[in-house]
Amino acid sequence: MQSQEKYLLYDDTLKLYLAMLEDINQAKRSVYLQTYIFGNDSIGQRFRQALTEAVRRGVEVKVLIDSWGTAVGQSFFKEFVELGGKLKFFEKIKVSFDVFSRNHRRNHRKLLLIDSNITYIGSANITAYCLSWRECCLRIVSDMLCIVFEKIFSYDYYLSSRFFQNKKYGTKILKGDEMAIVQDIPGTRKQPVKYVFRKLIDSAEKEVVIETPYFLPGSLLKRSLINASKRGVKVTIIVPKNSDVTLFDILRNRYFGTYHKNGVEILEYRPSNLHAKVFLSDNKYFFTGSSNFDYRSFLYMHEINIAGRQPDILRLLTEHIENTKKDCDKFNYEKWKKRHGFQKLVETLLVPFRHLF
Repeated sequence: MQSQEKYLLYDDTLKLYLAMLEDINQAKRSVYLQTYIFGNDSIGQRFRQALTEAVRRGVEVKVLIDSWGTAVGQSFFKEFVELGGKLKFFEKIKVSFDVFSRNHRRNHRKLLLIDSNITYIGSANITAYCLSWRECCLRIVSDMLCIVFEKIFSYDYYLSSRFFQNKKYGTKILKGDEMAIVQDIPGTRKQPVKYVFRKLIDSAEKEVVIETPYFLPGSLLKRSLINASKRGVKVTIIVPKNSDVTLFDILRNRYFGTYHKNGVEILEYRPSNLHAKVFLSDNKYFFTGSSNFDYRSFLYMHEINIAGRQPDILRLLTEHIENTKKDCDKFNYEKWKKRHGFQKLVETLLVPFRHLF
């Protein structure tokens, strides 16, 4: 039997998948799954089987997958659809002169909603490719919260193939069960996720911790982080030593020296790709979900996160961060200064393309 604790955190990807599959297998009324990547591999096949069996039991099952991120097509879900499962692919790739903006506007959200009661939200996709990665995904048992997420999912599902969306709804910060749901959609001036990050950094008094696979925040957030450090706030950035996007790492590393010289601590996670997305401030506030700390996430992605002061979630996220730190190396500034001239050249050449990473 699955645990009935209200809040659980999974940072081991295999344990997360097993928990998600168990909840799908026990679902009685509804299963709604939204993901950026759905792999055509052993993990994708396990989830397809569980989703198909749920439909066979009479459970309402809806699946929303991003058409850019996924490796599967309609035929992969043939039996699932024939039995009555509902499947949509978000914004299929279109050949157009606007390829570098419209086609980059992707649905990066990760949600699993079970029986209007259980919510999974976090960083993990559905694929064997990331089994060794360190993720961060919360399992929350709450009718109130899950029902709010169901409304968001239903809106996304309905508009999955429509480019023009209700920006007021898509960026509205919603309240649910002791926390806020922070959404983002592409091309908005307000950019709620970025706004919340800046607000929390600018108001921090003691400590800011950012754990992200992709750290390339832009000038405003960069200034906020450096100013926080200068006023005595301990600012810690945790990134993978080597992410799954090598060119991004090269561009990211270009700016580490500046952060280091301004007192920002940079930690590099050794064992594998660190794919978790966590923000903590003053041991009082948390922010976690699908958003990365980079241009592309802020500008081009549909994202979904939760934020708040809920003490049990804050404790789980703090424990997760402390365990992550145990497998990190401190940024080596002296080694960074001596990096090869060719690497510096590549960094410079990548700068004009920073918004696409």
